[in-house]
Amino acid sequence: MTHVLLVGCGNMGFAMMRGWLASENAPKVTVVEPNDELRARAAAAGATALADSSDIPANAAPDLIILAVKPQVMDKVAPLYASFAGSSTFVSIAAGTTIATLENLVGNAPIIRCMPNTPAAIGQGMMVCYATPSVSGQIKDITSQLLAASGEVAWIDTEDLMDAVTAISGSGPAYVFHMVECLTNAAKALDLPDEIASQLAKKTVMGAGALASQSGTTPDQLRVQVTSPGGTTAAALDVLMGDDALQTLLNAATKAARDRGRELGKG
Repeated sequence: MTHVLLVGCGNMGFAMMRGWLASENAPKVTVVEPNDELRARAAAAGATALADSSDIPANAAPDLIILAVKPQVMDKVAPLYASFAGSSTFVSIAAGTTIATLENLVGNAPIIRCMPNTPAAIGQGMMVCYATPSVSGQIKDITSQLLAASGEVAWIDTEDLMDAVTAISGSGPAYVFHMVECLTNAAKALDLPDEIASQLAKKTVMGAGALASQSGTTPDQLRVQVTSPGGTTAAALDVLMGDDALQTLLNAATKAARDRGRELGKG
């Protein structure tokens, strides 16, 4: 049985852990979480929950050590697990924390960088990974199987792309949530009742996303199918697509996110 040591069990770590424990070939999961409430939540979900790294049994031999902590505390937390560098593969989900930084913190170990996103909480996440050459094919397969419990998994061949991944799928749910906010507010401005405005915005975004994902038709073709010449949708798209307004805005937003990721990596 695969043994996973999860370091940090906040919202993302807990969402991923629940997926692992509910999967067909559930691993053994040990959690290290100093927060009493979060630790109790992890234990109630079926994990062995410890308060501190010093509580890990001396004979523990985790296959994977998942570092699910904030980038700002990685330099304090990761070195506590450096003794496992010769036997375990480290998986970091911290945005902007480079392989080079992780190697400085834990030593010469196989390392995987992973960027999940918040829809993993409902099994609809997107997890993108990069592995160092020392990560075995077997461990990559195990990691893919674990992460697939929370959504779809993709691997990239160069770490340089991780900041772009973060800008699109890591930060992307926040853009969509803001779209829902804006669409809701627009509906209210058209005098729709608050509850109906919220329902229409959420279901429209959810349904359109599901259709784009499942139909096999490209998004631009789906857009054309909805748009009658001279109709209501065309009138709205004249605003959104005029002078590439929305595309220009999204290009600028995602570039800002990518560049911030690069800054974090250097910091």
